[in-house]
Amino acid sequence: MVTITEAAHKYLSHLLADEAHQGLALRLAIVGRRPGGFQYKLGFIPEDDKGADDVVIDAGGFKVIVDADSVPNLQGATLGFYDDGFKIENPNAEWTNPQAAAIQKLLDELINPALAEHGGFVSLLDVKDDIAYVAFSGGCQGCGMVGATLNQGIKEVIIEEVPSIREIVDMTDHASGTNPYYQSDTEGESPLA
Repeated sequence: MVTITEAAHKYLSHLLADEAHQGLALRLAIVGRRPGGFQYKLGFIPEDDKGADDVVIDAGGFKVIVDADSVPNLQGATLGFYDDGFKIENPNAEWTNPQAAAIQKLLDELINPALAEHGGFVSLLDVKDDIAYVAFSGGCQGCGMVGATLNQGIKEVIIEEVPSIREIVDMTDHASGTNPYYQSDTEGESPLA
């Protein structure tokens, strides 16, 4: 399913040999998409914390736990380690769902370039039952205007261009991040007072 390069195996083995990491496994999951491919999450978890449907790969010296929902999109992927860190080469980077492919194209070509002007970004997480699930990041995560951006901008564009989509759901944790729910320095003071 997932191939681990020699360099990645050596580096991970070194990390997991540390006494503080005994009994841990590498967890690999797809958490979203960006232009050109998937967005991944790698981390160490106790081997016992795997989900019932997760796939466990014996990597020879340590285990890799692959998130069950990510398995179909990680077939044939390679995890490598390079001078600039981990990199995943994945032949499954394209959406197979035509709705998702159309939405991703809108995000890449129209929506994200506009959001980037304000330091923001939106990722398509999934499309199920004619509902698109998205997550905001950068300047959009925790922004007080994200509701307006979604409902009066992104949603209108997506539904106009992909009319089979009936709803857009924001899955972002807006309470986390470096500046959630931006507040001005004048907190509650009227500029007219």
